[in-house]
Amino acid sequence: MADIAHEKDTITHHEEIQTASDNISNEAGVIGFEAEEATLPKGYFRSRYFIGSWLAIGLGLMAGTGAFGYAAPILSVINADLGPDPRYVWVSYVYNCCLSVGLCISGRMGDIFGRRYIFIGGGVLAIIGSVMCATAQTINVLIGGNVFLGIASATQLSFHFAIGELVPMKYRYMAVGAVYPFSIAGSGMGPAISFAFVHKHPSVSWRGIYWFLLALNVLTTACWALFYFPPTFSQKHKGERASKLEWIKHFDYVGTFLFAASFVVFIMGMSWGGGIYPWKSAAVISAITLGTLGLIAFVFWEIYAPLREPLIPMYLFTNFQWTASVILLGLGAGVYYAFSIVWPVQCAVLYGKADDPMYAGYLSCLVGMGFITGQISAGLLAKAIGHQKWQIRFVFLIGGTFLGCAAVTEPDNKNTIIACIYLGCVFIGWNESLCLANSTILVHNQKDVGVAGGTAGTVRAGLCAVLVAIYVTVFTNRLTTTVSEEVPPALIAAGLPATSIADFLTAFTTGATELLMKVPGVTASVIAAGSASYKQANADAYRTVYLTTIAFSGIAVILTYWAPDTEKYLNSGVAATLHRQDTTENEKVEQV
Repeated sequence: MADIAHEKDTITHHEEIQTASDNISNEAGVIGFEAEEATLPKGYFRSRYFIGSWLAIGLGLMAGTGAFGYAAPILSVINADLGPDPRYVWVSYVYNCCLSVGLCISGRMGDIFGRRYIFIGGGVLAIIGSVMCATAQTINVLIGGNVFLGIASATQLSFHFAIGELVPMKYRYMAVGAVYPFSIAGSGMGPAISFAFVHKHPSVSWRGIYWFLLALNVLTTACWALFYFPPTFSQKHKGERASKLEWIKHFDYVGTFLFAASFVVFIMGMSWGGGIYPWKSAAVISAITLGTLGLIAFVFWEIYAPLREPLIPMYLFTNFQWTASVILLGLGAGVYYAFSIVWPVQCAVLYGKADDPMYAGYLSCLVGMGFITGQISAGLLAKAIGHQKWQIRFVFLIGGTFLGCAAVTEPDNKNTIIACIYLGCVFIGWNESLCLANSTILVHNQKDVGVAGGTAGTVRAGLCAVLVAIYVTVFTNRLTTTVSEEVPPALIAAGLPATSIADFLTAFTTGATELLMKVPGVTASVIAAGSASYKQANADAYRTVYLTTIAFSGIAVILTYWAPDTEKYLNSGVAATLHRQDTTENEKVEQV
């Protein structure tokens, strides 16, 4: 009875805060705050509900990034065990598609119906996906499991607005930065964790990453259920006569279908190009064209249809500062994802050690750890430094410079390249943290913070797909050229007959040692010459990739003209409060 009475008291207190805060706005005219920092109960930020919610958000981020970051480096190992099946690449594709579409939809639904059960539901889907993947006996089942993990990750990677709306605006950069350390064990050290399961625990092998994700997702879901009590539907719509059924009835189902179908088709087309199909193939051209046309139709629907609750309020894009921040977010993230693909290959080819398979795995973590370093640093220092517009401009300029300087790549200057890559990623990661927080700070009505943050994530994913496609295409085309121009002459000079070059390259690039030794005319000196020339050809191809970064960095620097200085937004308003509190004051009352 005491617990029930306490819960009623705290809910009543929450409603009183909400009523008193209906008209709160900051200097920039932002509205929709639920409370002021001064009106929060004593001990609010030390309560088990707030700390538990922060833990749920952080563990969710670790699980969401790990679902992709653990599997991506060892997909070939998984395919060798369950296949071989050429459809194994869909493991990554379906995850990215479900995540990209789910971010926007889950954010909008959370704004309308409340986030608690959406996040708990995401946790349940993550548990199901983890079990499916850990026990999969075929690639098809693994793909199905990643559909669940991708949808679940749409809630888990909503951390920027999930934690941001719970703290005063003036702490939002710090709140976002405080969650990033959880991603160290996900995207940061993901390759090393995957390699460790495969090489150090072969009895468990790749399945170990999914059993680990299962434990992580169970713990995350428990934290959501026990501690996360954001505003409910009735509290979000206090004073409105519309029932939940009416909101469900008027939900933008047509827009949701147009958006989801079109975005998935577009992302798949960009992912297929240069990989599964040539860029000029009908499948790639049709997918990109239909996806683009569908997205255009979606925009017209959202603007002109008589919608009570559009999936994405188009007023978001009329805020040029918000739009610029989202595009800058996507440009920076695109660099991260592209380098997450290219850098591990470079580590394996140029710096890998045959007697230490973990070495390349550790080096592969460099990109992720660089980004996380920048993300955390920005969270801690962005508000103290101020002038966020100039911070974004500076980090893109310096980060792009370091990544461009990595074009000095040679097989024997590893330390120089490591320094350039790491420092470049630190600065680009700084931009990520700032722009991700800005995607929620710059929202005129903080009641739409979920759809704004989710839409930012979706746009980010679309731009990432474009940039990754460009980087991978540049690398693939350039590598084909450099290998064909540089390796055959070196092999012939070492004594290999010209008729054996094709067989040598096939065996050498696939790692088939037995086949390599059977190539007519092959000797130890031929293998040494072929290895050296192949490394040099790769280094020359990577050089072009790093030079490509300069173009995107230049575009980003120009866009910073519209990036905001956010000091005027950073007031003490709180977008949402937890309606269960175990503050020191309340505990004293209960004890009496």
